[in-house]
Amino acid sequence: MANHPTQLSILQEEIRTRYDSLSKRLKQVARYILDNSNSVAFDTVASIAQNVDVPPSTLIRFASAFGFSGFNEMKQVFRQHLMEETASYTERARLYRQTASEDKATAPEQPAEILNIFSLVNAQALQQLVNQTRPEQLDQAVALLQQAENIYVIGLRRSFSVANYMTYALRHLERRTFLIDGLGGMFSEQLSMIGPLDVVIAISYSPYSQEALELIELGARRGAKQIAITDSLVSPLAAFSDICFVVREAQVDGFRSQVASMCLAQTLALSLALDPTGS
Repeated sequence: MANHPTQLSILQEEIRTRYDSLSKRLKQVARYILDNSNSVAFDTVASIAQNVDVPPSTLIRFASAFGFSGFNEMKQVFRQHLMEETASYTERARLYRQTASEDKATAPEQPAEILNIFSLVNAQALQQLVNQTRPEQLDQAVALLQQAENIYVIGLRRSFSVANYMTYALRHLERRTFLIDGLGGMFSEQLSMIGPLDVVIAISYSPYSQEALELIELGARRGAKQIAITDSLVSPLAAFSDICFVVREAQVDGFRSQVASMCLAQTLALSLALDPTGS
């Protein structure tokens, strides 16, 4: 089933398109809004302003710049979208209860509580991945991988496990795949052979890996095709990519998951395995 543009996706695309023309403070607001749609839906204006480190008047100015009478009117776009994409009435009620008692909420402490909350937020992240990933993006990415002479994959620190799995899966599909890990400080040497028939897969989330940025910039200069897996529409990886997948991972008390990213990596690998020639 095709994903049709929603009011929120149209607004997000307008923000992304106009991002470079915004003032420094409005760019701060834009980055936060693009990266924290669930928080924008339910947090107060004062809380959002504090998180963005701008005065509340800047949020009002931002909303006005995009045709809204006030920031609360803009918030309704995010809230309505979140409620429409939530799968069950039970989960909708939980979201409302959560926001109503947010100030009283305490972090999970017992292992069973932690498992429960991680399972819940990961389920939401996976549903968001499905809703926000366009079928044509997946088709284009698989086509690039089918046609690639060599595939270079980079993902450092938190992203390393996803990059390592992607390399493992593609090699099992007999694709010439190279994991850029900088072993022995040899990043430059590992990157030196990239050419126009190759594909670069760069995986990085804020704060973005400098090495991943250098690889995707080098790939662009050498004419290689680029697939970025990142967390923001204004991620520096997006600027150089031919295809950019935006993945919002679940987070509990500062611990960010990798479930959605791994699901995307498995999807690309399995799609390539099922149709290796693009026929």
